[in-house]
Amino acid sequence: MASEELAKKLQSRLAATHGPEPMPEPDQSPVRPKPQEPEAACGDSSSELSSKLNRRLDINEGNAAPRATRVFNPYTEFKEFSRKQIKDMEAMFKRYDTGKDGFIDLMELKLMMEKLGAPQTHLGLKNMIKEVDEDFDGKLSFREFLLIFRKAAAGELQEESGLMALAKLSEINVSTEGVMGAKDFFEAKVQALSQGSKFEAEIREEKEERKRQEVEKKQRQAAFKQLQSTFCS
Repeated sequence: MASEELAKKLQSRLAATHGPEPMPEPDQSPVRPKPQEPEAACGDSSSELSSKLNRRLDINEGNAAPRATRVFNPYTEFKEFSRKQIKDMEAMFKRYDTGKDGFIDLMELKLMMEKLGAPQTHLGLKNMIKEVDEDFDGKLSFREFLLIFRKAAAGELQEESGLMALAKLSEINVSTEGVMGAKDFFEAKVQALSQGSKFEAEIREEKEERKRQEVEKKQRQAAFKQLQSTFCS
């Protein structure tokens, strides 16, 4: 018993002298991050759809910021119309763009339809804009306004729709001008024949008309000066 007690005391003294046994060091090898799994391909499409739905919701609630309109050339993009027709459409668009912001909003469209003798309900006006509103800003740009006449020419509008009424009742003389020589604008289909030569001929006619107007103006000025000198002499 005495020997066992002595052995325990010696072990205790040795432990106090050398300190506790060292703990095993942890593994110092760097931890490699798990590779991220690629997102499913359908994630992009669902995100795009969600973005469109959210924008449509913002538009309905009046919280959507208008998008910048892209610059386009109506003469090259709407080749089915003559230069005179496009200028007539532009003049009509500017006449009803009372805000002078380059758009026809719902209230301006309401005034237009009333002036044309085909007033529409509030819902009818919204449906008219929605049918050609490509950028979902709730109003008509000049390009979207031209789309109305393109759809009418191609027979893509319902006969009783507000857009068809707008196209038919507009002051634009499309029946005599025709679409590429067609007699009836609303029965004609989009044709792409001799566009370059047609536009060149129209441009020459416009230049000749301007020259003729300048000559007449100079003649009037000369006649006025002659009349003035007669009275002064």
